[in-house]
Amino acid sequence: MTEATIWWLLAGGAVVAELLTGTFFLLMIGSAMAAGALAAHAGFDVVVQLLVAAVIGGGAVVAWYFVKKRRKAGLPKDSNPALNLDIGETVMVYGWNPDGTANVMYRGANWTAIRRHTESAATGPHRILEVDGTRLIVKKLT
Repeated sequence: MTEATIWWLLAGGAVVAELLTGTFFLLMIGSAMAAGALAAHAGFDVVVQLLVAAVIGGGAVVAWYFVKKRRKAGLPKDSNPALNLDIGETVMVYGWNPDGTANVMYRGANWTAIRRHTESAATGPHRILEVDGTRLIVKKLT
């Protein structure tokens, strides 16, 4: 078995492990092993193959770490419109209770609506900003 074949088998094993675990870093290690296989195909000795794999793999992991670190944190699932299709929908508030809640009809059921602390207790159409369990956090439409 040639050195390149061993590198390709290791790269394939890393990709399979990545598919089973969902860890993107294993994909970076797999690409490093593929770079080692290409170095073996180019005729470099084992030391150069290991150096190429280490530089490519280490560089890819460090680069991905900084890319992930610079990314903006995602919205929580309760207020993410991509995950919760109720976000952005409109409900009608006819009156507020003394405790700061309102009973609204939404999707054929009674829901408890609460307003943000900065919002005044106004009636009329409100937009759903967040779903907190069985409560809708709403904001007055202007």
